[in-house]
Amino acid sequence: MKTYMAKKGEVTRDWHVVDARGQTLGRLASRIAMVLRGKHKPTFTPHQDAGDFVVVVNAAQVHLTGRKLDQKNYYRHSGYTGGLKTLTARQLLQKKPDEVLRHAVRGMLPKNSLGRLLLKKLKIYVGGEHPHQAQQPKPLRWEE
Repeated sequence: MKTYMAKKGEVTRDWHVVDARGQTLGRLASRIAMVLRGKHKPTFTPHQDAGDFVVVVNAAQVHLTGRKLDQKNYYRHSGYTGGLKTLTARQLLQKKPDEVLRHAVRGMLPKNSLGRLLLKKLKIYVGGEHPHQAQQPKPLRWEE
């Protein structure tokens, strides 16, 4: 019996919508990463983009457990000496709430060109509205 490997033209892509209101950041990010990668499908192929599109609404109301709002830091560097910038999770949620979720999902995807391609299929919106109604996204269901 041969192992099935999906080819580029054989993959069917669905659109899923997720409401992030009240969801825990890490659990939500791992489920989104799984759908972006295509691991929920029986035709999963590790070296191909076999995943679906994910639209996240209400990203500003994502929940962080414990004291992560004040203790979790996000770093970026300008490239110059002394150019390290630090923001706490609370500051980043106020400034760019979509970046908190995007950063969490990015860390759960492969660290190569495939991961960068998969991240483009993630659409995050701060409010409850999104412009992807024409794609008829289905609510993403998972057992809890």
